[in-house]
Amino acid sequence: MCKKNFTAFRNLGSDPSIRAEQRQLLEQGVIELSSLIGIRRACEVFGLSRSGLYARMKPKDEKTGSQGMKKKSHRALSEQERSNTLAVLNSVRFMDQSPRQVEAIMLDEGQYICSASTMYRILRSEDQVKERRNQARHPKYKQPELIAIGPNQVWSWDITKLKGPDKLKYYCLYVVLDIYSRYVVAWQVAERESAQLASDMFLSASLREGIQSNQLCIHADRGSAMTSKSVSQLLSDLQIERSHSRPHVSNDNPYSESCFKTVKTCPAFPERFGSIEDARQFCAEFFDFYNHSHRHSGIVMLTPATVHHGGGQIQLERRYEERLRRYELHPERYVNGPPRLEILPKAVWINKPKPQTLEELLSDAAL
Repeated sequence: MCKKNFTAFRNLGSDPSIRAEQRQLLEQGVIELSSLIGIRRACEVFGLSRSGLYARMKPKDEKTGSQGMKKKSHRALSEQERSNTLAVLNSVRFMDQSPRQVEAIMLDEGQYICSASTMYRILRSEDQVKERRNQARHPKYKQPELIAIGPNQVWSWDITKLKGPDKLKYYCLYVVLDIYSRYVVAWQVAERESAQLASDMFLSASLREGIQSNQLCIHADRGSAMTSKSVSQLLSDLQIERSHSRPHVSNDNPYSESCFKTVKTCPAFPERFGSIEDARQFCAEFFDFYNHSHRHSGIVMLTPATVHHGGGQIQLERRYEERLRRYELHPERYVNGPPRLEILPKAVWINKPKPQTLEELLSDAAL
């Protein structure tokens, strides 16, 4: 039988079981022919892989163990050596060291267990290939959710730097802001951040505004002055609730950040202040303008002082009456119909709560 016939015979079957029988017949033919022309030429005649034939001819007990598992290499560590290696890697001394470090340290001490790659292989089999050093565990801070439906319910405060006359010379501007009315209830410029200065500022502001027990919540970030013991103790004595932003989350204190931007983008804001007296003079003029003349978009273009002292809705009604008079004179100019009475925001918040929670907070605040 020629090579062409053997190839055609090999390609006859398409069913897997038939092909397996054909392969067995071809292998049997190769074995018989190999005694005459050698196994290499016999495999070429029948078109079979010589390495595949050798693999199928090899006894199963030589490829696998008694339980059908892959045969262990003669170079592998014994079970005792493997256990000792794992114990060393997990010991108090080496538990925060990488395998390469462990190998180097033990070699310097005249000891050798196994290579670093073998240590990695052992750790991988035990599902311990991960960061071995002790890692800092930062607490998960809860997102602050504050709501105000009127003045003197939530204040926000922060400290920003003002450039002094020389490089690396700064003054600290403290600002306390009512988030509902946007009214600056207190401010000061100092040489440095000081918990005592902040405490004095809060005490005078709370007395001036007539803050009652459990009426107010003061929100701030986590600066040293904001979290100081003296400020915390004062607010606790005044029965004022405290709230803090999450670390590195500027969105948790948007009202103070917005106020500082308004200050620093003012056309009259200088590049540097010549002295602390210059900074105080500028801030006195600016915050007087901000409270009594600045029209804020968040409170229907009213001034913060008007809203803070309870005259906001009265002013909006006056605007409405004036618009209504103009409408009666020239109704054709009002293509969208008669003017509507504007109203102040029902509530403002830091991190808007979910709708159901918001309704609960509004009902609690109303009480």
